Amino acid sequence: MKKVQLYLLPLVLGLTLTFCKQEPKTEPQDEEVAKTEEVVISGYKIGDIATDFSLKNVDDRMVSLSDYTDAKGFIVIFTCNHCPYAVAYEDRIIALDKKYKDLGYPVIAINPNNPEKQPEDSFELMKTRAKEKGFTFPYLVDEGQKIYPQYGATKTPHVFLLQKTNEGNIVRYIGAIDDNHGDASAVKEKYVENAVDALLNGEEIQVKETKAIGCTIKVR
Repeated sequence: MKKVQLYLLPLVLGLTLTFCKQEPKTEPQDEEVAKTEEVVISGYKIGDIATDFSLKNVDDRMVSLSDYTDAKGFIVIFTCNHCPYAVAYEDRIIALDKKYKDLGYPVIAINPNNPEKQPEDSFELMKTRAKEKGFTFPYLVDEGQKIYPQYGATKTPHVFLLQKTNEGNIVRYIGAIDDNHGDASAVKEKYVENAVDALLNGEEIQVKETKAIGCTIKVR
């Protein structure tokens, strides 16, 4: 009897180890992967027509792209209060608006973050930030987080350059503002400026997409 028990012992241990390895692990990971894939495959591509929106500005007025009847296009930038990358670009975003607004390409800034996840991005603090920095452009809140997924924004900041046409607002550039978030004086490639200049001159945009560098958008 003892011999039989000793003979069966390795088999019992092997089965135990096998069951231990089969602990549930896939469901949460699969859900996370599905959410990631959804973000990756959604959003606009170059040449798509961007939908208009109606979002609340920091002055409590609703703003739509259709309000800008004289615009030739728009520099739509998803940005926020708290992200160090977004903060580093604030002065450059103001400069973009001052340079191109009168030429027909105003900046439209949108905060896509959920304030429950990131309290620094609340609407009231958006108002404070806009006043402190002297924003020259609308700073809109994406209430319900319905607009940023349509565009496919994944970072703050994330730029979508639109050109107004008879067909609608066509996406002409997607990505970063320039190639150096940390040091404005060391920038070598001004992606947004180059793209807008090309459109103003009736030329082809040479770099139509770049990787947006910044903080992830905070969702529910």
